[in-house]
Amino acid sequence: MVPRYARADMTAIWSPESKYAIWFEIEAHATQALADLGVVPQSAAKALWDWWATKPTIDVAAIDAIEAVTKHDVIAFLTWVAEQVGDEARFMHQGMTSSDVLDTCLAVQLARAADILLADLDTLLETLKRRAEEHKYTPTIGRSHGIHAEPVTFGLKMAEAYAEFARNRDRLTAARADVATCAISGAVGTFANIDPRVEAHVADKLGLTVEPVSTQVIPRDRHAMFFATLGVVASSIERLSVEVRHLQRTEVLEAEEYFSPGQKGSSAMPHKRNPVLTENLTGLARMVRGYVTPALENVALWHERDISHSSVERYIGPDATITLDFALARLNGVMDKLVVYPARMQKNLDRMGGLVHSQRVLLALTQAGVSREDAYRLVQRNAMKVWESDGELSLLDLLKADDEVTAALPAEEIEARFDLDYHFKHVDTIFDRVFA
Repeated sequence: MVPRYARADMTAIWSPESKYAIWFEIEAHATQALADLGVVPQSAAKALWDWWATKPTIDVAAIDAIEAVTKHDVIAFLTWVAEQVGDEARFMHQGMTSSDVLDTCLAVQLARAADILLADLDTLLETLKRRAEEHKYTPTIGRSHGIHAEPVTFGLKMAEAYAEFARNRDRLTAARADVATCAISGAVGTFANIDPRVEAHVADKLGLTVEPVSTQVIPRDRHAMFFATLGVVASSIERLSVEVRHLQRTEVLEAEEYFSPGQKGSSAMPHKRNPVLTENLTGLARMVRGYVTPALENVALWHERDISHSSVERYIGPDATITLDFALARLNGVMDKLVVYPARMQKNLDRMGGLVHSQRVLLALTQAGVSREDAYRLVQRNAMKVWESDGELSLLDLLKADDEVTAALPAEEIEARFDLDYHFKHVDTIFDRVFA
């Protein structure tokens, strides 16, 4: 985790203090369930909860010192708790194995992290919807291959982004549900030394569901799907960021990141206003996607368990969620303050002499009885003259001066095909589909 790209609420989930607090709750809830079943005395559960009620400070350094000797993190934690609680603590961890604690804790952490990410997405969706409505009918050029294609609106660009992040929200909701499972099943997952009712109790208390079959570990296909979903969200962040970066290019300049008073763009060139935030988001998206492959490779463990996944998850659990949380917040800030230039959009639309209306003329010629091949040839030969003149010539003027074209289409019919508003007649329909 790099502090530069981290926010406090998400970082707190992955702190040692938070982890040990979850470990304690797992152990204490399990001990309470065992006491209710008559396996251990009620005094054992009471001693744990009474100590916890004092809001004790978790001494991470002391636990680390014990682990330096035991070489086992869960044993180190249990030893430290026993030192605080006293003799009754011996009933902790009855019939459990370390993975019961570690995997259930990870499920809690990932679920809490997902809740923050879902809230981030909700905020971003609100912003994208507002910007879409604001620019619903702001004309701009649509591009394919980076080349002028046909007119769209900037609102449609925002609606497209909204729809994509709405899908991402659905994916993350499903991934959260899939990863939020509890395993308290003991060695190799057979419940030989612990009653399944203990697992159900712990799951209920921690807001999880029981893992149907935990072979001492929770199956890692669940985690693979979770991190893959984070990777998809990151790719959507990059897609929108790349759009902003291209729109901010000097020769385009249809929109740009907000440039605050006192901000500097270059140490050498005082005129620079660079898309640094969206460039940063492109890099962060690469990092989040980089955590997906290790998560996929964690699925294949030996037999009922090994710990080849453990070191991986100590990295990717915090880093992927912390980075994505920061990226979503940064993207929301970019889109919230994005400076949009409708006049420049119109200027770019008009730059190529009306080429953006070529398809409408093509279709009109075919409807007038000209073969598609001949219609394409007639429009293209005039369009290429406009292209090669860098927009100095007018497609409308050239078409009206072309005898073969006017033989099929009168001048007024050609002019009617250069109506910009024609392209926006179904904007309402698209918005209804996206925002309904």
